[in-house]
Amino acid sequence: MTALLEIRNVSRTFQAGEETVTALKGIDLTIETGDLVAIVGSSGSGKSTLMNILGCLDQPSGGDYRVAGKSVLGLSPDELAALRREHFGFIFQRYHLLGTLTALENVAMPAIYAGLDPQSRADRARALLERLGLADRMDHRPNQLSGGQQQRVSIARALMNGGEIILADEPTGALDSRSGEVVLEILKELHRAGHTVIIVTHDMQVAANADRIIEIRDGHVLSDRRSAEKGSAPPSSTGKPGGRAGFLDAFRRRLSDAVPMALRSMAAHRVRTFLTMLGIIIGIAAVVSVVGLGEGARRKVLSQINELGASTLSLYPGKGWNDERAAAITTLVARDADALAAQSYVGGVTPFISAITRVRSDRATSNANVNGVGPAFFSVNGMKILKGHGFSADSVSGRRQVALLDDRTAETLFPNGEPALGRTIMIERMPAVVIGIVSRPRSAAGDKTLQVYVPYSSASGRLFGEATSLSGLTVRVADGVDTGFAERAIVSLMTRRHGTKDFFVFNSDQMRKALESTSQTMTLLISSVAVISLVVGGIGVMNIMLVSVTERTREIGLRMAVGARRLDIMLQFLIEAVVICLAGSVVGVGLALGMGLSLGGAESAFPMVISPNSILAACAVAVAIGLTFGFLPARNASRLAPVDALSRE
Repeated sequence: MTALLEIRNVSRTFQAGEETVTALKGIDLTIETGDLVAIVGSSGSGKSTLMNILGCLDQPSGGDYRVAGKSVLGLSPDELAALRREHFGFIFQRYHLLGTLTALENVAMPAIYAGLDPQSRADRARALLERLGLADRMDHRPNQLSGGQQQRVSIARALMNGGEIILADEPTGALDSRSGEVVLEILKELHRAGHTVIIVTHDMQVAANADRIIEIRDGHVLSDRRSAEKGSAPPSSTGKPGGRAGFLDAFRRRLSDAVPMALRSMAAHRVRTFLTMLGIIIGIAAVVSVVGLGEGARRKVLSQINELGASTLSLYPGKGWNDERAAAITTLVARDADALAAQSYVGGVTPFISAITRVRSDRATSNANVNGVGPAFFSVNGMKILKGHGFSADSVSGRRQVALLDDRTAETLFPNGEPALGRTIMIERMPAVVIGIVSRPRSAAGDKTLQVYVPYSSASGRLFGEATSLSGLTVRVADGVDTGFAERAIVSLMTRRHGTKDFFVFNSDQMRKALESTSQTMTLLISSVAVISLVVGGIGVMNIMLVSVTERTREIGLRMAVGARRLDIMLQFLIEAVVICLAGSVVGVGLALGMGLSLGGAESAFPMVISPNSILAACAVAVAIGLTFGFLPARNASRLAPVDALSRE
């Protein structure tokens, strides 16, 4: 029959500086199922090293060790974790209970890594605590329990996954005599129930409770004697817990359990967690705010350009805005508007003539800019008719003596709130009936010049003379036509008509694109500065997580001892880093939203438009930072050796 545990010629050496220390020297040992064994020896004898090898917390430097006939030599860390999870239960001298968990949660922890569903492991943990007399202490944390109670919780944890082999390291060393007797009685009861119990102690009185005593001195087995004949032990009454899941379900369960564990760890160090978040909060708030300001500025610019006329091209005489000879050019005429209107790529044309002249009503007289325009002028330029109506085609063809005033001109010519509609004004020597009031374009908000609009045919025929050339043409590009193509076609047509290019074109769409490009460049520039603060915040997260790994080394060792895989440890710390960054991003987005509200929204002088996409992007960036900067600490934690982690102070 195959022995449960079998050691053949096992040695274990350690490097202490330049010196090599040999803790075990050629140990041969066999432990059968159902044994109650005490391994005794003084400090430095090698008994703890032997226990660590027996429990797969450490591996021998030489020789062979088999568990249920399977050699542990060459096994990967995860395969060793599986052996600990399936076969062993550990009882430590200092209990090694996690202070952030209740007694019930401490007991249930090994079952998380075994893949049990939450209900099954809670029921089993509850049953074990009741069996050990702790039914009224399940919701207590370790600092609320006595030493004896904590050790009983540790025993219950050792039995959680079945505990076929119980390894008890100085189980009574930190207890008073009464509590120690209770713990020893529990261990003997477990032995009678069929568990294989191995007690490591320096106390011969404790060892006397075992059926077999193995004494070690200076790394050698000094004696191996039985104090009682080994009887046939009944099978373990605890058995293996049910409710285990497949690989994917078990992984999903472990992942879902890692999140609340991460939150508990964060809650246990609130101030440090907040300070860690601070860099992320500032970075996310800065990035979201800058992107929001950039989007708000872009929309505001587009709104202003649309008020000037969306997809419009304006033709003016001369070579450019500063051409002093432009006033002498008279080739831009109304027939050009007719020619352009006939083109398929043109959706509408409105000529305009502009001149400063005297305007008076029966109440006031003032100089005003008189604009001769077509019926489409107001819609093409995004101007709203506030009262009355605009020009009709008949107004232009019949050279009607009608006029529209902007709201400021109406207030000037008809003060004290007098109605302007239907009233007659004099434009030089031409009387005109006011048929409408229009808004001033936002682009002219700072311009105090009064504006009067009349049909361009009336302006050229009745005011400025038939031979008067146009001040310009505004062309609305047909829907679906690229403004660049339309501009090239118009330039070609007009150059042929005039025989030379004596005009220039202002493309509002090109201005829009230029301003959008400038806005995006500025947003990217400022965002890059904000991203630096995010990177600094990420480095802060990494530093704090590295400190956390150092502080929680014993916890890591304990999780490994009860069966946690390397991936489980990595997930634990990665999730903590991600949760910290996500929480920081939520606060940062909240700050950005508050800043947007304080600035007054999209209509303010500093418009901020925060879209759902920018919020989602901020959260995605936070997750990426958590994964990136949390990886190194998580990797370091997962690569700790269980025996080293458990012994770390």
